[in-house]
Amino acid sequence: MTPGDVSGALVRAVRDAVADGEIDVAVPDDVLVFGRGPGVYESPVALRLGVDPEVVARRVGGAVVGGGLVRVVVPVGRVVEAVKRDPGVVRVPPGGWSEWPRTFENPGFSVRYAYARACWVERWAKDLGIVAGELQDVAAEELALVGELGDVPGRAKQAERERDARPLMLCLERVAGAYHEVHERCPAVPKGDEEPGAVHAGRVGLAEAVKVVLGNGLNVIGETPRERI
Repeated sequence: MTPGDVSGALVRAVRDAVADGEIDVAVPDDVLVFGRGPGVYESPVALRLGVDPEVVARRVGGAVVGGGLVRVVVPVGRVVEAVKRDPGVVRVPPGGWSEWPRTFENPGFSVRYAYARACWVERWAKDLGIVAGELQDVAAEELALVGELGDVPGRAKQAERERDARPLMLCLERVAGAYHEVHERCPAVPKGDEEPGAVHAGRVGLAEAVKVVLGNGLNVIGETPRERI
């Protein structure tokens, strides 16, 4: 699930609670949702509407935290699949970074190279007939990456709302940094005589999500992503 999916679920929960007479408010078209980690989302929907947060949380299978925020937790695999489907298509002013110097400290190079690395994994998997699968035996680095991926749609909407590409660009930088860690420490490519297995298939799927998110993000800020740099 993405923040958009969670927002939709919360709106439906409010609508149903109104229909059942539990609360009496105008049903919003959309609600704010913030990513708080891999598969963890929080919303101030109840605070904004002035209603009991337990009513909303109960209807989405969530919990109330932080003095009234509604928290929803979803499996990391659903986050990965959701961002492939809906990475956050929005309209924002053009933005960008310099590509030079070509070092990881330069966010422009880091983002573009992360996209190129994800494309390389996809080509490798295709050559070997590896089909992307769900994450298995998820490492800490992979969890961190899933958390960053899940935050992208919300930051994209923030950039559109504020008419400023920077919230989205900063999020893309974090995704790129997290993916470089995954690419180095949790390789999708088997080592030596190791046969490709479910773990590698899951990492291929994660690389696909990174490709979709970074490619879409670069397009949104006015740049055509390159598979090789």
